[in-house]
Amino acid sequence: MNKVYGVVFKDGSKTYFFKGNDSYEKDDYVVVDTEKGLQYAKVCQIYNDKIAEDSLKEIVRFATDEDTQKYLKNLKDADIALKKAIKFANDLGLSMKIINAQFTLERTQLLFNFTADDRVDFRELAKKLASIYHTRIELRQIGARDKAKEVGGVGICGEQLCCVRFLQTMETISINMAKDQNLALNPSKINGVCGRLLCCLAYEDANYLDASRGLPKIGDVIKTKIGEGEVVSVDVLNRKCQVMIDGNKEDYYIDEDSKK
Repeated sequence: MNKVYGVVFKDGSKTYFFKGNDSYEKDDYVVVDTEKGLQYAKVCQIYNDKIAEDSLKEIVRFATDEDTQKYLKNLKDADIALKKAIKFANDLGLSMKIINAQFTLERTQLLFNFTADDRVDFRELAKKLASIYHTRIELRQIGARDKAKEVGGVGICGEQLCCVRFLQTMETISINMAKDQNLALNPSKINGVCGRLLCCLAYEDANYLDASRGLPKIGDVIKTKIGEGEVVSVDVLNRKCQVMIDGNKEDYYIDEDSKK
């Protein structure tokens, strides 16, 4: 009976699901069948309770020493191909930044990821690369957040980027998340190294939304035991606000049993 396995093509990358027999263990290196061809991968998860669907591609076999040597050679050759592609793109005057290059295990495809502000006509670049490597060339435009995941780095928290370390999917982040958490809308504080809103804004968003239920907004006029006043600040997690009453700021706890 086939099991479902999660594999990664490099550490910290997205997990992909494949089916295979029950002989594979976590941290085994394997060869998997993908739409792009055979790929070298590492088993990172085993799902004993998941049913292997027919649509899942298969783990072909354990990786051999020969596969490992091919993989390591492909890494070196891909680095050389990246430098060539960057030079060709500059010579052709293309407004693009090529981030990385990757061969499939059997070198049936050479994939380049790049960023650009607009659409790029890279047909001439693909022809020049194909004439050298005699394989299928694919150039894929990615976003700023995907670039950060590919390149890596350290966030403003001092830790390795979440997208590199453990995030498998990129959630949609909105400016409302920062507003809900009463964060200063300063790009240097709420943007990551990719220049987009911090992924970690989503981590506590549900808690803030839950804690904010029933809280007044800044500018609301509310009645307290010591008088009526205007709300000038709100502490969501402590369910507390400051109310301006007769020229003085007074702490007001929303829940009656903890009201100050």
